Amino acid sequence: MPERIRRFLEACSVLVAILLAFTLAEPQTRARRAESDISLLPGYSTSVTGGIHDFDYFVGAWTVRQRTLKTRGVGSNEWQEFPSMVCVTPYVNGMVEVSEMYSPTKGSTGFTVRAFDLKKQQWSVHYISSRNGEMDPGVFGGFNGAQGKFYGEDVDNGRPIKAQITWTELDHEHARWEQAFSYDNHTWETNWIAEFTRADPSTTCEGGHPKHRGVIFDHTNEAAPT
Repeated sequence: MPERIRRFLEACSVLVAILLAFTLAEPQTRARRAESDISLLPGYSTSVTGGIHDFDYFVGAWTVRQRTLKTRGVGSNEWQEFPSMVCVTPYVNGMVEVSEMYSPTKGSTGFTVRAFDLKKQQWSVHYISSRNGEMDPGVFGGFNGAQGKFYGEDVDNGRPIKAQITWTELDHEHARWEQAFSYDNHTWETNWIAEFTRADPSTTCEGGHPKHRGVIFDHTNEAAPT
């Protein structure tokens, strides 16, 4: 074989080896970058665990004072308030729990499904809105004492986000729920706060559903949308 051809083939072999190494390394580099980005986001983890009895206290009826940002992800500090009622029912010995929320002044209903994975010792939580009937990708986690943390990924108005849900059992009669999104993998923006007060199931719920669905009634003593 002529010397020039041999050298050319050797050079081609070296180039192929370099390209192959780069191709194999690139996914790992991207993964490391992604892990590095997420590690900069305080608290984010989809491996948070909990216990099968985490949501036992939540079974029953609740009235809710809701506060939401008027516009998310733009640095706004303008909030609106509205009332809701929630009815919560357990199934499968507490391994599954569903809750239906009715917001009369909004004319909307929401449905949440919580399921406990015995193998992972972790809750998955999915929400379905009456506005579109779609189930969200969900958040995953559990409680440590009186506080629960749940994390997941979603899309908000076309923008990829990380989601954080924080539950706090204040006492037997009160609970607090907070939702925060991260658009940059570095900081959280709290965009929804719900304050729960235990209610009488006989006047609030019927068959596990909010009793006054579809009825707009007087809320002069409650906060209304601004």
